[in-house]
Parts: sequence; C-alpha cells; structure tokens
Amino acid sequence: MRIKVLGLNHKSAPVEIRERLAFDADEMVRALRRLKSRFGQAEFVLLSTCNRVEVYWVSARAGGVAAEDVAKFLAEYHDVPLKQFQEFLYVHQDEDSVRHLLTVASSLDSMVVGEAQIIGQVKESYRLACVAKSTGKVLNRLFHAAFSTSKRVHTTTSISTGRVSVAGVAVELARQLFAHISSAKVVVIGAGEMGELLVQHLLQVKCKDITVVNRSYERAKGMAKRHGITARPWEQLTEQLNGADIAIASAAVQDYLFTEGNFKKSVDRRGKGALLIIDVAVPRNFEPSVNQIEDIYLYSIDELSEAAEQNLKAREDDIAKGMGIVAESVSDFMDWFSARDIGPLIGEMRERFRQIGQDELQRFFAGVRQEASCKEVAESMVNRIVNKLVHCVIKNVNTVAEDHGPSEAAKLVDSIVQQANKVSFGSENETET
Repeated sequence: MRIKVLGLNHKSAPVEIRERLAFDADEMVRALRRLKSRFGQAEFVLLSTCNRVEVYWVSARAGGVAAEDVAKFLAEYHDVPLKQFQEFLYVHQDEDSVRHLLTVASSLDSMVVGEAQIIGQVKESYRLACVAKSTGKVLNRLFHAAFSTSKRVHTTTSISTGRVSVAGVAVELARQLFAHISSAKVVVIGAGEMGELLVQHLLQVKCKDITVVNRSYERAKGMAKRHGITARPWEQLTEQLNGADIAIASAAVQDYLFTEGNFKKSVDRRGKGALLIIDVAVPRNFEPSVNQIEDIYLYSIDELSEAAEQNLKAREDDIAKGMGIVAESVSDFMDWFSARDIGPLIGEMRERFRQIGQDELQRFFAGVRQEASCKEVAESMVNRIVNKLVHCVIKNVNTVAEDHGPSEAAKLVDSIVQQANKVSFGSENETET
C-alpha cells in the first residue's frame, strides 16, 4: 500500500486559487463519496481550510490511485481547468505524507504557527470522512497518530502562547494600522468559530464598540450575549459598514458579499472617513478591487503574512522541538505501516520470482523443445530454486528488520520487487544477464 497526499496551501498558492478549490462540510462528504465510488479499494480523507485544500489517500502500490487522478478529480468537481492550478500542487508519498499530516495537525505548517484551530479542522475532516465511509484502517491509524502528536506538541512546548491564530494576527494588523483601536467602531462579519476568535482578540486590545452581523441573527445574538457586544441582523450589514472604522470579515459564503460596484454604491452614502477591511474568509467576502475605492483599505488573508512571519521567528525554538516530536511519531507510524505492509510485499516478491522462472521455462521449451520429456522435471527444479532464493532473501530481510527496523526492511523488499518487475516485464537483455 502507498500513502499519498496532494494539495495546495498558503505557501504554494494564492488565495484566489485556494478559494476556487475550497469545500464546505456538505461538499466534502459528497466529494469523498464520489472518490470512494470511483476508486473503491482506496481510502480518502479531504482537508479544506482557509489556508489549504489537501486530499489524503491510501491505495495499492501497483495500479493504485495516481496523483493525476486526484488532481483531475478536483478540477472536475469544482469545474476549474487543471492547468489553472496544477503548478501550485504538491504531492507527497509514504513517509513524507505522514510527516506532512503530522506537521499540519501540530500547527507547524500553519500561516500562524501554534494556532489551535487547525487540529479541530483536521478532526472535523476525519469525522466527515467517517460519515462518508471513505476512510479505512491505515488512515484511521494515521489520523489518530496526528491527533496524539498535536496534543504532545502543544502540551510540551510553548508554541501556543501569544497571538497564535489568524484571528489574532488580523486584530494585531488592525491595531498597527489604526492608532486608536480602543475607540474604533468595529464590525465583525460572521459568527462562526473565526468570528468568535476575532471578538475575543478585539476585546483583549480594549475595543469597546464591537458589532457582530451574521446570517443567523439568533447565533449573532448568542455571541453578543457571551461577550457583552452588540448584534445586528444580516439586513443591516451595509448600514453597519457605513458607520464603521474597521470591518473584519469571516462569513462562510461561496460568492463575494460585496463587489466593487455594489460596495461603491454603499459607501457613497458613508458619512465617515477611511474604512479598514480585513477579509480572512476563504472564499473571500470582498472582491479584491474593492481596495480601489477611495478611502477603503482592504487586506486579504494572504496579506497577514508579515505579522505571521514575526510569529514564526518568535517561535523558532518551539518549532524545532515540535518537529522533533513529529519525527518520533513519524518513525513509530512507519514502523507499524511497514510491518503491516511487508507481508504483502514479500508475497508480491515471491510471485515475481515465480513468474520470472515460468517465463524462462517457457522461453527454453519453445519450438522443437516444446514436447521435451524433461519439461516436468525442469519445472520442478526451477520452482525449488525460486523457493530457495526467496528463502535466502527473506532471511536477509528479517536481519535488516531486526537491525534497522521494519521500515528499512520494507524499503529493501520494495526495491527487490521493483527490480523483479523490470526483469519480469522488461527487456530480454535484463533477463539474460
């Protein structure tokens, strides 16, 4: 079996690409069911956040699901031509895939290193895969290894101290750009988890005038009551923005809430000066060209990177310690995976050796020797030779497993299988040597 991941993130792709490939919860379940229907023997988990879209899967080593298959699926599902995002994709395999997931789950690959939201998103992605019945034994164990690794990283390092969320960095940017943030009128668009975090961080910097606007007014009122702020119904969003100094947007929508055209009409009635908008939603809530409107200053999630870079430098020691924990967990998982995988690999190796023997017998007993009386004896002799050779190889594999671990043993057997495949399906020259 092979473990693979294909995806793109804030490091490899701009937000205008990420938002076109993003999934909400319902879409994730539908997409996973389609993948499982198309590739029935494989396992799949789909992770989609504001900073990444990744597909994790496990399939057979030979003839399994290829990265090209998954990339084409993403293009097909979202109706986005593959050529428009192919250059931004990365693909990892086996140990690199395991290391990648554990690094992601531990928030060591996040825009804001140490943020706690990613582990919740990883757990939710796994839960949705269970709902879709697209996961299996290998990904079950891998994702639980990711959960435990994340917990260990966060409890044994100081990585989660300070402003360690996109929401925290967004508020820090607002504080830097708006000298008197404590007296500013702030509108928070969206009352989900991100909206709640934004309100918490705004209160920490002494903001006194915060209004939350959400599609579900009841949910907005619930948040307002918890934090002692104001809630307004969705229909009043434009009115609230016209009276605001700062707007931070995190609403979960598929299309822009505001384009340049309709927002310009709205702010023409605005009686205040400049408006700072920080759009942390993916897909975005504001069309980028809104930034061209006079006195409107729009920042997207990707423009938080400078503040995030400062966060990264401040946590270099914790990152190194966290990566050490990840390395230990990767080694433990790969030992389990290799030990699980080595039996089928040995079976495949045995079959390839047997096939090579049969091919040589068939080549030898061709033409005038086809009815030779010694054919049966020769077949028996070749089978004994093949079995003895396999036995010798297995003894060496066991030695490697004892001395260097199951992972190295599996690599050895896999290498032998690949070479045997070349001999079995390759040129006559390789067979004759």
